[in-house]
Amino acid sequence: MPKKETVKISGDFIKLDSLLKFAGFTDTGGIAKEVVQAGKIKVNGEVCTQRGKKIRPGDAVGIDELDVLVTVENDGN
Repeated sequence: MPKKETVKISGDFIKLDSLLKFAGFTDTGGIAKEVVQAGKIKVNGEVCTQRGKKIRPGDAVGIDELDVLVTVENDGN
């Protein structure tokens, strides 16, 4: 059973490679690019090799034994 985690973003979307770095899955954007291009990331259950793919609230990103749900950060407005 994969571990589940939620990452909150403040905008409409975040690019996949930026999400990996923002969430702490990779230390640098370069490593994130390599991980994505190697086909190790799934977006909504499908392998994704587009590092610039827009990840929107409600999308699920999977890496190894971790599933990440992207949500919108509520700014109180």
